[in-house]
Amino acid sequence: MNTSSTDDALVMYGQSFSSRLLLGTARYPSPTVLQAAVQRAKPAMVTASLRRQGSNPAESGHGFWDLLRSLNVPVLPNTAGCHSAQEAITTAHMAREVFNTPWIKLEVIGDDYTLQPDTLNLVAAAEKLIRDGFYVLPYCTEDLVLCQRLVDVGCQVVMPWAAPIGTGRGPVNPYALQVLRERLSVPMLVDAGLGLPSHACQVMEWGFDGVLLNTAVALAQDPVAMAGAFADAVHAGRSARHAGAMQPQHAAQPSTPVLGTPFWHHDQPA
Repeated sequence: MNTSSTDDALVMYGQSFSSRLLLGTARYPSPTVLQAAVQRAKPAMVTASLRRQGSNPAESGHGFWDLLRSLNVPVLPNTAGCHSAQEAITTAHMAREVFNTPWIKLEVIGDDYTLQPDTLNLVAAAEKLIRDGFYVLPYCTEDLVLCQRLVDVGCQVVMPWAAPIGTGRGPVNPYALQVLRERLSVPMLVDAGLGLPSHACQVMEWGFDGVLLNTAVALAQDPVAMAGAFADAVHAGRSARHAGAMQPQHAAQPSTPVLGTPFWHHDQPA
């Protein structure tokens, strides 16, 4: 597990991480590119799914699992592709055996078009997995009541989306995300829908504790450079949050004081 001695480490379930960026491992053009992107971003964790193994050489076969182990980055298994609470619970238990970790990104999909989480069954699945000893990171919408229920059943981290998975649209409901950040005190990572480093910087400026990315990096023209750009953006947003931004003003304010400055009429010689 990556640990950090800094005072501003990301802490989840009592464990510290030196990065506030989590990175997915799907849809990269090649294993080499995936490896280089992870090395550039230095994420706290990389995600992997037991259920989504396609024809892409970067995410299929035993070589993929060997690659994950070689990255020397903690793996966060996820239950991507699960459409019921029981299916997600079963997949989580399988993942714990495969990866030998209690960490799980919990996904219970309720709609195949938007891949929106099943808000009616997500809480029940999270509660069962927490009782079973998992460290649950639930993928959810930005709904305040849902997120509060997840916290109530024991989730010490919640991961609201910014927009539907893979859209890259950035935060489509800034008001709800900012209210959520103001109301809940647990760590929150924005998961899904970020497309640009500026999106990541923005949610970090709002006070979110980290971001989870996949498509925005994997499908970039240069995934390795984009991984670095997102890592830099997350750091910049966090630093800006701590620095304390100025309050917006209704009118222009002079940036240079005029008091004591000599005044010259336009018709006076210089």
